[in-house]
Amino acid sequence: MKIDIGIDEAQRQKIAEGLSKVLADTYALYLKTHAFHWNVTGPQFQALHTLFETQYTELAVAVDDIAERIRALGVFAPGSYSQFARLSSIREETGVPKADDMVRQLAQDNEAVVRAARAVLPVAEEGHDEASVDLLVGRMRTHEKTAWMLRSMVA
Repeated sequence: MKIDIGIDEAQRQKIAEGLSKVLADTYALYLKTHAFHWNVTGPQFQALHTLFETQYTELAVAVDDIAERIRALGVFAPGSYSQFARLSSIREETGVPKADDMVRQLAQDNEAVVRAARAVLPVAEEGHDEASVDLLVGRMRTHEKTAWMLRSMVA
């Protein structure tokens, strides 16, 4: 069926392209946070293990919300590792860094998600896509707060 939600097809496509980058960054951050949850060691183990679990659980919900918004715009959401790798700005971590380095990486990666969301926000505003604007603002708020909390844990 033809989509008639008050946003033309070209604009929906542009918004979905930006949201796809946010989705890829969010998924990459989810994977990294989950891996760090499994592999963190040291004196901060309990606190970081619990914190990372809280964060990856929230990210799992966010991934679904972002992908479903892309679908509501009439565009297929990326869903493969190769698509996410191509779209994401977050550097994959294949090793097991020390706990403080994990925290630093996650702070920087949360900031990367904020930048991706901020980049597509004007496109969504221009298209009068308030639903995507609302989603993006919420994601920015969450990632900015998370980055601040993580930064506060390391000197």
